[in-house]
Amino acid sequence: MTDSPNIASAALGIEAGSERRKQLVRGRYRSESRFKYMGLGAVLLSVGFLVLLLSTVVGNGLPAFTYHYAKLPVDLSSVERAEVENADYSTIVRDGISQAMPYLEGRNGRRLARSMITGAANIELRNEVIGDPGLVGAKREIGVPVSDFTDLYLKGLTARSNESKPETALTLSGTEDTVELSTGLPVFNSFLDLIKEVIERDVQRVEVRLSGYRTRLEQQQDIIANSTNEARVEEAKQISTAIQGEISSLEQQIERLNTRNTAGDELQTLNSAMPSLLLKVNGGTIKVTEVSGARAKGEVILPVSAPQAAAGDWTMQVIPTAEENRKFSDKEVAVTDRLVDDGLIENRWNTIFFTKGASREPEMAGVWGAVVGSFFTMIVTLMLSFPLGVAAAVYLEEFAPKNRLTSIIEVNINNLAAVPSIVFGLLGLAVFLNFFNLPRSAPVVGGMVLALMTLPTIIIASRAALKAVPPSIREAALGVGASRLQAVFHHVLPLAMPGMLTGTIIGMAQALGETAPLLMIGMVAFVVDIPAALTDPATVLPVQIYMWADFPEPGFQQKTAAAIMVLLGFLVLMNALAVLLRKRFERRW
Repeated sequence: MTDSPNIASAALGIEAGSERRKQLVRGRYRSESRFKYMGLGAVLLSVGFLVLLLSTVVGNGLPAFTYHYAKLPVDLSSVERAEVENADYSTIVRDGISQAMPYLEGRNGRRLARSMITGAANIELRNEVIGDPGLVGAKREIGVPVSDFTDLYLKGLTARSNESKPETALTLSGTEDTVELSTGLPVFNSFLDLIKEVIERDVQRVEVRLSGYRTRLEQQQDIIANSTNEARVEEAKQISTAIQGEISSLEQQIERLNTRNTAGDELQTLNSAMPSLLLKVNGGTIKVTEVSGARAKGEVILPVSAPQAAAGDWTMQVIPTAEENRKFSDKEVAVTDRLVDDGLIENRWNTIFFTKGASREPEMAGVWGAVVGSFFTMIVTLMLSFPLGVAAAVYLEEFAPKNRLTSIIEVNINNLAAVPSIVFGLLGLAVFLNFFNLPRSAPVVGGMVLALMTLPTIIIASRAALKAVPPSIREAALGVGASRLQAVFHHVLPLAMPGMLTGTIIGMAQALGETAPLLMIGMVAFVVDIPAALTDPATVLPVQIYMWADFPEPGFQQKTAAAIMVLLGFLVLMNALAVLLRKRFERRW
């Protein structure tokens, strides 16, 4: 029998075995190889993007699963058993903070100490005492969450620093607030090199501005030389005078920076726009304000116990990020490190994130309220969409007459599957809230809106599953005397159920990730309490993620990524359950 290449060659007038035919065959094979490799490349590119996305989410979200707690000594002897709920826990917490950080004195010191601990520490203490009345009257050490910026610093996510122990002795002299430091070796040269790099970058930025002003000055001078409009010439002269003043100021700034960069062994003044240098000496911390190779001056942040330190007994801590560019000050860095050195900081599993609801404070914000809200919403969605979708599919596929009305219904179902989800949100707002006066921001309303959105997907998938059942199943059932209803529900529907569950999985996964329709019915509301019923105010995971992503606090960036991980886990569990059910109902014929 003649093969297809020979037939094609004959049709084109090409002789079998000719060089032209061989070229065509090689070209066809090359095309097939290119197509195969392009497909493989597309798959690998998709996998790469997926890995990048998941690694980014996991990398940003994992730190939120743990949190740092500060150990505070608290005296609960003033708490009466009959007044456990109304005791003055704020004063107890303040006294505990003062005992944990006695080196912070005065009003500013106490304010700094309180800023290191969450503002809800009194609430946490109250809940702990209510949960364990045996604490009343005792002196205990409890753990309370630190502030969000303190936690970020302890995790190395802000104000990163480099520490070293110089192999030379250090001598201090001066008052309690300001000291002079001297070493036998130029141990500060590495820090001075960093300062020089910063100054060089500043010079480059100023030179760029200077170049721009000079270009503008040339433009104005051209106008003065060539324009015949006196008013325009006068305006150009005024602008030129202002520009020349700016140029002179920038040139002087560059000269000062260059002079400072070649100052030699003179003390250089540090400010908040430069990297910070902290010296940990004898239990205290000194912030350097002036520095040269072997000398420095600084202000005492935490008191130093002795005026001298041997080689290797003091630490030089360099923070490359300028203090004005971060929200965690040098004093807060020093106090946090002191708490760590005193053993008052411990890293725990972040139970707050998994047991609390929404909060304006990042350290007190949790995802449990959104998880419960999503669960209630999905229950309502499943209970409404699955039976209605299956019933509609069975009727349209097995019982409905094929006429113009059913054709219109089928076209509308297909069109509804492509309608933007926000339209269903507007429908829920107009009908469920404004007409039926159902409670706003409630899972029951959210579930009804998502059920409307999911119905077309389930109906289309269920009809496809019914069509996939061989006609012989129906004919055999009818042949042994079963009615049409019995044939469908006893034989066809069980065989189509796995395909229907697949459509339900797709629809529920889509509903779980929807945000727009729920925003329209008020589920964007700030809900602190955990919902206990279908009519309680609640939010859902996608909306919670949307809200946290919009908050400016850096602590919520971790919460957002962690909530995405929880949402993905929720979706995987839901799909796993659906797959198990599909396997349970799967039949072979």
